[in-house]
Amino acid sequence: MDQSEKDALAMAAHEAADAARHVTLSYFRNGQLGTSNKAHRGFDPVTRADREAEEAMRAVLQRLRPDDAVLGEEHGETPGTSGLTWVLDPIDGTRGFISGTPTWGTLVSVRDADGPLFGLIDQPWTDERFVGGFGRAELQRHGRTVPLRVRPAPGLGEAILFSTFPEIGTPAEAAAFAALSQEVMLTRYGMDCYAYALLAAGNIDLVVEAGLFAYDVQAPIAVIEAAGGIVTDWRGRPVHEGGRVLAAASRELHEAALEILARAPEG
Repeated sequence: MDQSEKDALAMAAHEAADAARHVTLSYFRNGQLGTSNKAHRGFDPVTRADREAEEAMRAVLQRLRPDDAVLGEEHGETPGTSGLTWVLDPIDGTRGFISGTPTWGTLVSVRDADGPLFGLIDQPWTDERFVGGFGRAELQRHGRTVPLRVRPAPGLGEAILFSTFPEIGTPAEAAAFAALSQEVMLTRYGMDCYAYALLAAGNIDLVVEAGLFAYDVQAPIAVIEAAGGIVTDWRGRPVHEGGRVLAAASRELHEAALEILARAPEG
């Protein structure tokens, strides 16, 4: 892929994120969300903002990249012929979105058969866009651009660990996570995709989750790997399609966390 193609893909990603921003900011904290529950059991919310933001992103990609495939959380998969697929999550962290916390984000990434090439984690309310891929790792905020670089703790005992839910995954997954949590300095919850952004920015050291989908993780993979981190499943394998996710700021932390998380049986 030559530089002009990389630039075109990056431009399309930014335009898609801009289009989603316009929608999500028009709904955030205004009380007009039209929330419904997608889950048969439990609570998995979706709002008008989710659906309309993805439609806006798809319209941008249809205009700029009509031959590419698209996979989105709200509107499924549209086939393409180019060998590239855009993977979209219009609001990752809808629970936070409907609660008014600025910890949700819009995820945009483009992948080929081998995995994510370029990704964005966009937090419109704080005007932060975390960018990774094609030789870039940067945070764009309030008109300024600064480099992204992980800042690993020297060991698990000094590490900060994030996850979205305290009741992570299955009982076996929860037990493995609890064992890891006991080894780190600090564990925090509820950040959704913003946790991955904080890891890429050098604020935290580990993110561990389970039960994710491709649209939850592909943009974070691109951003974190560009910033020098590592993202795999709980066995150290590629995790492009989701499932159990371990993101780490260094190979040493990654290996130490894997040793503990591997106690959870395959399933």
